[in-house]
Amino acid sequence: MSTGHPLAASLSVHKTEATLFFTLLQLTVIVLAGRVGGILAKRVGQSPAVGEIIIGILLGPSLFGLLAPDVFDYVFRSAPPEPMQILSQIGLILLMFQIGIEFDFSHLSERHNRKAVSRVALAGLVAPFALGLAFGWVSAPELSPQADRLASGLFIATAFSITALPILGRIMIEFELTRRPIGVIAISAAAINDVVGWLLLALVTTLTLSRFDALEFGTKVVLVTLFMAVAWYGVRPLMKLAVRRTRHHGHLSPHLMGLLLAAIFLCAMTTYKLGIFAIFGGFVMGVLVHDEHELVKAWKERIGHFVSVFFLPIFFTYTGLRTNIGGLDTASLWGWCILTTLLATLGKFGGTYVAARSCGLGHAESSVLGIMMNTRALMELIVINVGYDLGVISQDMFTMLVLMAIVSTVVTTPGLRRWLPRMGLAVPGRSAPAGKPAPEQARQTP
Repeated sequence: MSTGHPLAASLSVHKTEATLFFTLLQLTVIVLAGRVGGILAKRVGQSPAVGEIIIGILLGPSLFGLLAPDVFDYVFRSAPPEPMQILSQIGLILLMFQIGIEFDFSHLSERHNRKAVSRVALAGLVAPFALGLAFGWVSAPELSPQADRLASGLFIATAFSITALPILGRIMIEFELTRRPIGVIAISAAAINDVVGWLLLALVTTLTLSRFDALEFGTKVVLVTLFMAVAWYGVRPLMKLAVRRTRHHGHLSPHLMGLLLAAIFLCAMTTYKLGIFAIFGGFVMGVLVHDEHELVKAWKERIGHFVSVFFLPIFFTYTGLRTNIGGLDTASLWGWCILTTLLATLGKFGGTYVAARSCGLGHAESSVLGIMMNTRALMELIVINVGYDLGVISQDMFTMLVLMAIVSTVVTTPGLRRWLPRMGLAVPGRSAPAGKPAPEQARQTP
């Protein structure tokens, strides 16, 4: 036996321990920074997720790497990036499952204000998609020259079209809008946007991966459709049966937790093998069991907080490490960035506003709807990370879309605080507007 083997084994162990040390160091920084960001965001009236997103960006080269490059390199560049990338993707799969189980399909069949819901949902999709497609096509040679123009345009169009349903729902709870007609319209339209948005993302991803080959694309679409049918008609009944047989007094038993995690990962592996990203598998599994209310409640109590506190900041920081605001170092790039935000807002807010006005809603009500539908946050980050991984958008375009996602989310809370009193609605923490008619209160949802 060669005498070099013990030395090689020792070096291998040392390398593994060093990788573990720096991974743990990164996780410590990320988790604590995420908590600080969430607390600070709440103190200024923002959603905690907004603070976590911004903190994730600041931990990257945009600030931390700029102010303390040596420390930044020591923390984030001393070990291979693969451990954090894998943790980020596992967290994203679990997060997509969580989004799936939180999805309330009853919004899609809501009878109240159906005309407004359908028009707002349609306009909130078509207008930003058209603007995004045109913008992506025109800007690709300048901003993403390495990418196919159509693929770049389709991803930017999808990014423009998305609405962040989970964060919008939390904001609506904070403003006590969940039982009001304006809230029902917004959450129902956002739910439709989310469903179509994820389908669009899956379709555009499949189209891009097939390199626009009609036969390969058609084959993948057929396989994904078959997978969805098998999942709904085959896997769903089995999962529901397993849930009912293994649940324990409304709690998530160890057996059920193990079965559920295995099912999530198997579903993610299947979508990966079908040629679309593994995260779609997590979302599909969540949708399959979304109506098992005891399971949903137990998941949120036992695992949901861990996903939010541990995995979600990892994803935000992973996004932040890819975002380099300093890379936008010319007036031209900042001009493109401002144009990106303006067009995304014009498409979403403008389309929603016009649709709401066409249904007879007033100026204030239409503005509130536009503000809420323009919220993007986490959903946007997921879309643009997929686009970046596929190489259809450049780092500069990635940074611009990240900034657009932050701006569109940050303005939601102050926008509602400004416009809700004009509808005659009180804002939590502030007194109700005196002498103001309350047309919205007179039409509360029963």
